[in-house]
Parts: sequence; structure tokens; C-alpha cells
Amino acid sequence: MTIVGILDFFTGNESHASFKKNIKNVLGFRPDKIALYKAALTHRSVRETADENNERLEYLGDAILSGIVADFLFKKYPYREEGFLTEMRSKMVNRNKLNEIALKMGIKKITYYNKFDNSLKVSQIFGNTLEAVVGAIYLDKGFDKTRKWVLKSIILPHLFMEDLENLEINHKNKLYGWANKGGKNLDFETLDERMEGGRRLFTVGAVVDGTLIAEGKAYNKKDASQIAAALALEKLGIGKENEEAHNQEPK
Repeated sequence: MTIVGILDFFTGNESHASFKKNIKNVLGFRPDKIALYKAALTHRSVRETADENNERLEYLGDAILSGIVADFLFKKYPYREEGFLTEMRSKMVNRNKLNEIALKMGIKKITYYNKFDNSLKVSQIFGNTLEAVVGAIYLDKGFDKTRKWVLKSIILPHLFMEDLENLEINHKNKLYGWANKGGKNLDFETLDERMEGGRRLFTVGAVVDGTLIAEGKAYNKKDASQIAAALALEKLGIGKENEEAHNQEPK
């Protein structure tokens, strides 16, 4: 998008029909509430006020997407434990994965951002934009249509469950890296150990500076600690890849 194109977008010179056509080409449908999608596709590098950029919609879309993915996994894996479901959700909605999906979908082509800002080249703004789009669809079309769109456009064509099951993410290393960088003390403590169904079940806690952040349960300590680390990353808001680059985006 050129500077002229951005100006046309905000001054209204880009027609509703043209904008709807661009949305349909990328998202597969014509929007009703155009203002929602204009906000969802606008990065704060070109619009700073909260009602004109996509940060609020990103917040909403993140929650909606996470809920849809959780529902999908809950129904797809009726006999798998909570730890497995949490791990799979983390693999599906992490920042790198969402950014990769957004680029494949063509979200970048319809996102309005400052292309002259070099810091954005290493950020994950298109994954953020995808979340904002989910938020916009929810407000425009309602939850059921949003869920169907997420399944059709994100999960089924881009997220392959068998590959994700075999993908290992070392959450402990990521959490240790965060703790070391911030000068914090991180420990994984065994909180409970009991027999359940003839097997030994472990509960491990992720403890930061003496405060219990999250607990993980599994039939071995290694898996339990990884689950605890994954939950801690999510709770602390550092579970999304490239968080440092994201935080360096212009205010």
C-alpha cells in the first residue's frame, strides 16, 4: 500500500465497493460493517488513536480465536488430557504461526502500516492483524459465522493436527530465557505426587521469585513441567514468539 493509497483509505477516496472487493478477495466474503474492517486492518504506525487502529480488535480477536481453537480441540480429542489440549492450542495460536498464516492468506496486501519503519520488518504485525480481523468478523457477523470462518479459512487449510502433534516446543527453555533476561529466579517444584488409575500422577509448579505462577499435571515430571511452563508463559503474557520485537513497534 502506497502513501497515496493510505491517504485515500483514510480520506474516503477509496470507495466502499473497492474496499469490499479487496476484503472479499482475501477473506472470502463481503463485510457489512466496513468501519470494523478498516480499523482491523490499520496498524498503529499509521493511526495512533485506539478507535482508528487495530489494537482493541486484536485484543478481542485473540480471545475469540483462542476460544474457537479450544472448542475445536476439545471436540477433536475427546479422550486427551488437559495438558495435551493446552500444548496443542499453544502450537496453533502462537505469534509466529499466526503471522505465517496471515502472510499465506494475503493479509499483508490489505494491511495499512508504515512500510518505511524498519522495526516492523522483524515484527509479527500480520499475525496481530489476523487476530483483529477475527474480532471484526465477530462484531460484524456474530460468533457462529466467525467460528465457521476460522475453521474454513485458518484451521483446516493451515493447521495440520498430525504435524502439530509431533512438533515439540520447549516451553521451559523459553521461560528460563525470559527469567534470566529479567533477573528473576525460576524454579519448577513438585507440588503433588499421587497414584491415579494405577499410574503415578505428578503436579509441578512454575515458581517465579517465590510466587507460584502455574501448575502442570502429567504422568511424568518432564511433561508436567513443560505444561506448567506453557501455562506460565500464557499467564505472564510472554508465550507469543518474538514478543520483544512486538514490544518495539512504534507507539
